[in-house]
Amino acid sequence: MSQWTPVARSTDVTTRPLAVDVDEMPFVLVRFADGGPVRVFADRCPHRLVPLSAATPTGGTLRCAYHGWEFGPDGRCVSIPSAPDRAVPPRADLPPGPAVQERDGRVWLDRATIAPAEPPSLCTNEDPVLRRAWHPVGLVAELPFTAELLGEVWSVYEDLHVEPAPHAVTTRWGLVWLAPEEPLTELFDDPDDEDRQYVGAWLPPARTNVSAGVVADNFLDVAHFPFVHAATFGAGEERAVPAYTVQDEPDGFRSVQEQWFDNPGDPGVLDGTRPMRQRRRATYVYRAPFQLMLRLEELDAGAVKTILFFAQPESIARTRVYTKMLLYGIGGVERPGPEVVADECAFEEAVLAEDLALQSTMTLPGLPLRMRDELHVRADRLGVALRRELTRFRERSGR
Repeated sequence: MSQWTPVARSTDVTTRPLAVDVDEMPFVLVRFADGGPVRVFADRCPHRLVPLSAATPTGGTLRCAYHGWEFGPDGRCVSIPSAPDRAVPPRADLPPGPAVQERDGRVWLDRATIAPAEPPSLCTNEDPVLRRAWHPVGLVAELPFTAELLGEVWSVYEDLHVEPAPHAVTTRWGLVWLAPEEPLTELFDDPDDEDRQYVGAWLPPARTNVSAGVVADNFLDVAHFPFVHAATFGAGEERAVPAYTVQDEPDGFRSVQEQWFDNPGDPGVLDGTRPMRQRRRATYVYRAPFQLMLRLEELDAGAVKTILFFAQPESIARTRVYTKMLLYGIGGVERPGPEVVADECAFEEAVLAEDLALQSTMTLPGLPLRMRDELHVRADRLGVALRRELTRFRERSGR
């Protein structure tokens, strides 16, 4: 028996997607043309479960805000930009939504036709397994401070005395690190070994509403640049992602990728000795659960930027993010001066702000770990490796 329920005024449903909830289930309403019929879908892209209510209408499709996947009025996925040479898998299509009709100036959905969805298996910021890991809780320069970690409050004093007492506390790279219980993994040493001569600077810590797992996944993602970072560097990035490999390492993994990018700040471009389009080697390093590093080596200009990136899982709905820049050879100078460092940090802050803006649209309280909960494509090998490593971490913890 039909159970029609009003969810929106007809005038409120346009070519801009509109989020609605029915029985705490999120849906998106949209017209694919002015005055066209209302379409309804579950409010999530099958790729990374980002709400489609944040998508952009293109005049015939909806383009997901994260990776640019496009969906037609029938729910079919018509474009995966990271893999234009490959057939779109059937699972990329949006599943049929509930029955919809317009009458009396309102849009109605039939609750009887809403299919129950299996909830994803998530790693959240209050997952007990995370107690057996090192986590950043604040900058050394912020001491003394009160920090939230895994849903608990910790008081950290200048002598590194902590209440309540954790298993261990230490400092590294200008951060205070805390392990609530005996950690299963150690802090990685790549930045210590390879970047001693670089000029370093911290970005101001930032906060986001998503879990630390989602923050890590966003950092490792190589396919979102043209869509999330179009205002900073993404406009010059290739949409197609060439095949790359991920190498397993103890407690994590590494991936080395060679890319093409535009380098307008290279002195060699300015004086005409090098072309704008240049080669770059990107090395991603991950250690469980939320230690990350990206080293960007400009192979033609010789400059190197290393980004240390750490996430503090504060509570179920909040993560604090720490970013440190390590710079060499920027602008043709081995040790760049304060103005160059400030410019580089300001640029990285703008890049981070774009990621935080995307994350503000996300609604899941954690990172899905079960592979069938999302649709993974070739460009997602780093994200798949992250999910597998966090799953192994969970299994090692015995929880």
